[in-house]
This record gives sequence, structure tokens and C-alpha cells, in this order.
Amino acid sequence: MKRIIGLLFAIIVLVSCNSQKVYSEFDISYSKSGGYAPIYENLLIKGNNAHYSFEGQGKKHKQDFKISDEDLKKLDNTLSQNNFRRIQEDHQKIYDNVATSINVKKGPNEGSKTDASSIMTNYKSNWTNITDAFQEIINNNVKKQ
Repeated sequence: MKRIIGLLFAIIVLVSCNSQKVYSEFDISYSKSGGYAPIYENLLIKGNNAHYSFEGQGKKHKQDFKISDEDLKKLDNTLSQNNFRRIQEDHQKIYDNVATSINVKKGPNEGSKTDASSIMTNYKSNWTNITDAFQEIINNNVKKQ
């Protein structure tokens, strides 16, 4: 009996660890979370594979899709043209705001930025251009239910 319980426990641990793998292995991530009625939206990109998830407003949606080399190049160009690495975050306190975070783990635009405390005024249009590029990928590839 103890062997069966131990075996079941080991299987549950392995399955739960493996299900979180998609959230840790990525080259680029875009996430939005928070707000009065909290939402959680994630786009994780590894190579040409993308994983999208959304939870909020009484809805849940997950989808995997392929992202084209052209879209990846366009995203990388948008990051470069808008000086992603040089964007400066403000450090004012903002409560109950939907915060957007972007992490780039590879390439010339490697870095991490968030607007959780806002973005400095000089860089707001750059930030908007970058977040719009991610939203365009989501809008063009995710089939909303």
C-alpha cells in the first residue's frame, strides 16, 4: 500500500513539474496582469513556438501556435528601433493598475522592463510601440473563443 501511495505521489510531482516547464523556458515573454478585476495574459516565445494564455473577465484561454520568422524579425526590429534596453522605468507607486512586463533572454535586446511603476515620459511612445507589436502578434495568431 505504501509503495502505491509513494508511486502515485511521485507521478503527481513529475506531472506538476512538467506542466510548469512552458512558463520557464522561453526566449521572449510578454505578460499583463493586475487591475481592479484582475487579468492575467501571457505570451511566451521559444524559437518559433509560442504559448498564449489568458485568464480574467470570467474567461480562460490557452493556445499554442507557431510564429513566423518574419513576425519574429519584425518584433526584434521593433525592440531595436524603440531602444528597448534604454527604456527607463519610473518608480512612482501605482495601485490596481494592469502592469505589462517584457523579458527578452536572447539577442541584442536582452533585458527586462515593466510599466508596473509607469515608464518615464520620454520613453512612453517607445513602450507603446513595443507593446503594440506584441498585441499585433496575439491578435493575428490567437483564436479567441
